[in-house]
Amino acid sequence: MNKKYIVRLTEEERAQLSELVNKGQAAAYKIKHANVLLKVDANGPDWNDVQAAEAFSCAPRTVSSLRERCVEHGLEAALERKKQARPSREPILDGEQEARLIQLACSEPPAGRARWTLRLLAAELVTLEV
Repeated sequence: MNKKYIVRLTEEERAQLSELVNKGQAAAYKIKHANVLLKVDANGPDWNDVQAAEAFSCAPRTVSSLRERCVEHGLEAALERKKQARPSREPILDGEQEARLIQLACSEPPAGRARWTLRLLAAELVTLEV
């Protein structure tokens, strides 16, 4: 199978990925991505997508997507999850309304209350017509 995207890591990048894997203090997907990139490195073991997918319990398409992101967008983009083109839910408040909510939450709570609760904040926002 011809590989369209060939990953070639520098010594510095390989050291960074090895440190990430050996520390084990990152999210599981980041460690898996780092392991995959270390194995598909053309300057290293040069595994194919199927070998890497079997070794790290993922789909070959995941490995090829990692290759593509690493080559096209760099190492950091390959380690992170792909950002959504548009969020699943639209934000309820815009920037100005959010600022008003924060201002309210940082103010003194209503009389007889020790702190603001979410319900109190929601009721106050409705009262203020935010």
